Amino acid sequence: MKINKAIISILSAVIALSLVMTGCSAGKTVTKTETATVTKTVTETKTITGGPNPTESTPIKVTDMVGRELSITPGSYKNIVCIGAGALRMYSYIGDVSLLSGVEDIDNSTLSDRPKMFDSVARPYVLANAEVFNKLPSCGVGGPNAQAAEAEKILSCGPDLVISEYEDVEKENALQQQLGVPVVTVKYGAGGVFDKAFKDSLLLIGTVLNESKKADDLVAFINSEEAEITKRTKDIADADKPSVYICGLGNWGTTNHLMTAQNYNSFNIANVKNVVTDLATNGIQKIDEEKFVALGDKMDIMFIDAAAVKNIKPLYSEDPTMFDSCKAWKDGNVYLEMAYNAYYTNAEIALINTWYIAKIVYPEQFKDIDITAKTNEVTQKFLGKNLADAIFAKPSSFGGYQKINTESFFK
Repeated sequence: MKINKAIISILSAVIALSLVMTGCSAGKTVTKTETATVTKTVTETKTITGGPNPTESTPIKVTDMVGRELSITPGSYKNIVCIGAGALRMYSYIGDVSLLSGVEDIDNSTLSDRPKMFDSVARPYVLANAEVFNKLPSCGVGGPNAQAAEAEKILSCGPDLVISEYEDVEKENALQQQLGVPVVTVKYGAGGVFDKAFKDSLLLIGTVLNESKKADDLVAFINSEEAEITKRTKDIADADKPSVYICGLGNWGTTNHLMTAQNYNSFNIANVKNVVTDLATNGIQKIDEEKFVALGDKMDIMFIDAAAVKNIKPLYSEDPTMFDSCKAWKDGNVYLEMAYNAYYTNAEIALINTWYIAKIVYPEQFKDIDITAKTNEVTQKFLGKNLADAIFAKPSSFGGYQKINTESFFK
């Protein structure tokens, strides 16, 4: 009888514990006191079961990309919303898009009243997931003119997790308090796909979603690609390097042939000699017309980002002599890279652009690289799909990577 009573006592304890855990998971709002209780209960459950790894119901502490410490439960989230420039893109690289409960209007092409400034440019995360995005309710307008989260719309989507790219600690804390769910902040950093902040953001998302292996693999791929490009070019003598000019960088709506950078990341990684070297500061910026003309006879190769074509074309129509000082233009050594800034950085396109630049500047070192195949390889790794054809078919891709016909391209 003593044994039977012991068995009954154990079973009763297990049932009671199950009821406690069920009640915790069913609740929609958890106070700070209740959170501590839930964490303690789950820890005790883990000890009882003896599991070697954290379960989906084990809360952990993480620090997001603006230094906020959060309690999250990896892999437990089933209704996710992404807000701010690039947040949905980063989520798409790591997360399951079927778990999204809303998207910003800019990413839903079925809406008539929405920001449309990027519709003509390739955004691979949208190309890969449009069928899903177009069926989801709005969590806000989105786009470069939307500078604040729309809490009411976010709440209407019923999220249990928000991934945000609004990098303001106080506003993120206030939004989290208003929503009652974790708001995890990510960021790109100035270096885009090659920036530590971007890579750390992917790893953070991987932790939150219990997709760390996928995040680790993607970051390892980026690092490997970067290292391979650098390895192929690091021993080229400076005297054997052509001087290269990049233009069309920066803001989608304002960029043109004068928008450049002396520390362009793709150039740095591919050991490309930049013709622009004496600017007072780094970063993307506009040089004056006189400087552009003065540099002209030193430009052996010119790259134009496709984002600038729509702005350069009317300027060229007004003044067909605007490139006459450029050696690259006269020699026919002008090339088009794909637009990579559209509602923040298309990370996969920025990486592909680096391969393309390296291949054009150093053809012998990259003769084995087919840029269409490389595009598919990269998009497959980032988004699980071959997207070269879809990227090149967008109107503002102008058919894809190419040598520009300087006689006709801007006419």
